[in-house]
Amino acid sequence: MARAAIPYCGLAPVPADLWTRWNLDPLLLAALLALLVIGLRHGAAGRRPWVFLAGWCGLVLAFVSPFCALTSALFSARSAHHVLLVVVVAPLLALALPARVGPARTGAALVVSSAVLWMWHVPALYERALASDVLYWLLQLALLVAFVWFWHEVLRGTRPVGALLAIGAGAGQMGLLAAVLTLAPEPLYAAHAVAPVAWGLSPLADQQLGGLLMWVPAFLLYGLFALAPARGALRELEA
Repeated sequence: MARAAIPYCGLAPVPADLWTRWNLDPLLLAALLALLVIGLRHGAAGRRPWVFLAGWCGLVLAFVSPFCALTSALFSARSAHHVLLVVVVAPLLALALPARVGPARTGAALVVSSAVLWMWHVPALYERALASDVLYWLLQLALLVAFVWFWHEVLRGTRPVGALLAIGAGAGQMGLLAAVLTLAPEPLYAAHAVAPVAWGLSPLADQQLGGLLMWVPAFLLYGLFALAPARGALRELEA
């Protein structure tokens, strides 16, 4: 097999060798170390260092641990990977940033982040991303940056009612994507046509599981982040 056809996280593992599949890419480790140093220095200036550190650990889990390799085998693991980035890592990194200054651009952030998420799931583009390290990282960075922007607008700058509406719209678009994946009558991704069988799943069941992961856990996390703006909106209404 040509190197260009091998996903960044490597060939699909079988259950027996998953825990040996740590990603020790020197460029990735250097980038994560640089991000850690910059982030902790930033946090030491009065920001939120522990929140940042939690988000950074999420990046290590996503890209260094065997979870990365599992995404080459299972579409459901890829879905869980996206949920981790979108509704765990991105909001934690956003909370570690200073409050937004200037006019709110929540609508633009919602549109861009939603577009990137849907782009990741276009079958032809998905296949290309698994065959090209450059495209893979362009899409991963676009996903992370877009959702850090979205959550920063929502959690650090937008008024409570606007934040609540944006979170609801974000959860809605993810739910729609999850429904497409869960209810599709056949598998959509050729890259996962064989590997799920070693994990006891048919390709269609793997895809349906991925859709459910984007539907239920992601909805719960969106709801968790909606609690603070919901309380703020109630206080505004009472006032």
